[in-house]
Amino acid sequence: MKPLYLAPMEDVTDPAFRALCKRYGADRVYTEFVNADALVRDIASTTRKLTISDAERPVAIQIYGREPEAMADAARIVEQAHPDFIDINFGCPVKKVAGKGAGAGLLRDVPKMLEITHAVVNAVHTPVTAKTRLGWDENSLYLSDGTPFIVDLAERLQDCGIQELAIHGRTRSQMYRGEADWTLIGEVKSNPRIHIPIIGNGDVCTPERARECFDRYGVDAIMVGRATFGAPWLFAEMKGLPAPRTMSEKVAVLKEHVLASIAWCGNDERKGIVHSRRHFAASPVFKGLDNFKQTRIALLRAETVEEVFAIIDEIVARYEKIL
Repeated sequence: MKPLYLAPMEDVTDPAFRALCKRYGADRVYTEFVNADALVRDIASTTRKLTISDAERPVAIQIYGREPEAMADAARIVEQAHPDFIDINFGCPVKKVAGKGAGAGLLRDVPKMLEITHAVVNAVHTPVTAKTRLGWDENSLYLSDGTPFIVDLAERLQDCGIQELAIHGRTRSQMYRGEADWTLIGEVKSNPRIHIPIIGNGDVCTPERARECFDRYGVDAIMVGRATFGAPWLFAEMKGLPAPRTMSEKVAVLKEHVLASIAWCGNDERKGIVHSRRHFAASPVFKGLDNFKQTRIALLRAETVEEVFAIIDEIVARYEKIL
């Protein structure tokens, strides 16, 4: 199978989670979003996101911002951490990012997006990549001449010097609702004027869907995001590699993630548990279990390792036989 990448996700793709995904077959991992302005101001919580290790290579550090100069300065700082790629976030749809003219907000100001891309590419020697969406909303999916907006944008970003382009198959207005449209991603890849790798992203949750997207749309790699929550072994499943199969084996990985998260949070037990909670909430390990709601609430309220592990062990004891 062609390469599978772990998508950059805020409060998710920290070193603890990236290490697990790498172990289970992710061909490339991405850091959380790094705010260019905060990085330039040397905000400690932001500079900490530049922490990468050789064990997770190839690794990309993703930055976002709305001003070319600040983005170029941030890219120079990021380069000192020696990532394999510097990725520009043109796709984050959340209001605090897109609403301020960064991330997917730049889909409404393509000239500035291109200016930022030029500035970052010219500021560093590290390969620069980008991630974006199909457009701002359904009314902006096509240009007046019928050309798909994303096909035109991909050409223009390529001309700016990016080395790869990842495309999420939704508009900003969709956020994460509805189904990802891979048809337009496929049109970018089939465009004879495109010579950089195209990475597809959106709703790839199973090995079958991964194979289908590679075969039908011809993308060079697939980026997997929310489907990895509580399931870092998904990459191994997609590649047909050894992966946890039983509930006990999968729960052992979740426990390891909790401990690694605590270590990443400076051995702050409560903070580490809170940081990894979304993985409990979304893990496919617990989906479909009868009368799980109250147990899930208890799991999300637990604040010590002892509490979390006791609840998880009870779940395993109660349900593993029927799974």
